[in-house]
Amino acid sequence: MKHSDQKIALAGDIGGTKTNLGLFVRGEDRPSMLLMESYSSPDAAGLSELISRFVKAHPRSISSACFGIAGPVIDGRSKATNLPWEVSEAEIKRTFNWEEVQLINDLAATAVAVPLLQDHELHALNSAPAEPGNIGLVAPGTGLGVSLLALVDGKLRPLASEGGHVDFAPRNDDEVDLWRSLRVSQDHVSVERLVSGPGIYAIYSWIKKRDGYEEPEWFIEKMELNDPPAVISEAALVERLQPCIKTLELFASILGAVAGNLALTGMTTGGMYIGGGIVPKILPVFEESNFMKAFTDKGRFRELLSGIPVHVILNDRAALLGAAWSALGGCKDGVGP
Repeated sequence: MKHSDQKIALAGDIGGTKTNLGLFVRGEDRPSMLLMESYSSPDAAGLSELISRFVKAHPRSISSACFGIAGPVIDGRSKATNLPWEVSEAEIKRTFNWEEVQLINDLAATAVAVPLLQDHELHALNSAPAEPGNIGLVAPGTGLGVSLLALVDGKLRPLASEGGHVDFAPRNDDEVDLWRSLRVSQDHVSVERLVSGPGIYAIYSWIKKRDGYEEPEWFIEKMELNDPPAVISEAALVERLQPCIKTLELFASILGAVAGNLALTGMTTGGMYIGGGIVPKILPVFEESNFMKAFTDKGRFRELLSGIPVHVILNDRAALLGAAWSALGGCKDGVGP
């Protein structure tokens, strides 16, 4: 069947930093993307503005749409966590005269994509064989997303979550000191305050102060002109600056602990997945870190957690893929091809 004869769906992945919009049709095993555009989220007044720009640039007959948004979705409405946006299915339907519009949590959208991912889109941190069961997902980016795929009656069903905002639980004296440094300016120190892009900067700032580190001039200039978490990550990977390496190692360790907690909470014997845009970019340091030690360091349940496969998602369009699968009706009887 030609693309012009197929049902075309609009999918969106709406994050605090950028919004990806794409057109999809059904593929052999998963949605096939026709085209995609990426927009700066903070530069727009709302999602409808970006959709308008997209459909004007790419006029098509759109039969359905699904948007994964970083924030809780209740009764078809969402107030984005890291954006001053309020989005609703009803408003999008009215504005664009579309009958089928879904608004879902962005991590639920990524979770939908997990069974659709191919081997080359995954990087194994723990290659244990998966057992039938629930699947967990944590995704650090502008914020920290958390989701589960629950195995119900033999079908995987995505569960939206705001688990990134649970309390940060320090595991040693250093992390207690880190918590205290954040508590000075934050009423609530959530895991998102540390396991995210801004969290990388928060950890680095604490290490810099603790160690009395004097930054090189070139590093100071880069930090003033560019995104600090990206500068810190690059300095760890390329220039091998020790405070930056320590930052990423602690970031990975805290993420490992968070992922291990979710694995226990959700009994994710089907596997744990690390999504988001940060970890794939820092894999060399990440693999040298004690992520897996922190993941399994749960006392009497160390053996159970050691048997759970853990993978990093390398496909940076996974949430968009999951939204497209939902828009094309792929989730009606559970997730997966």
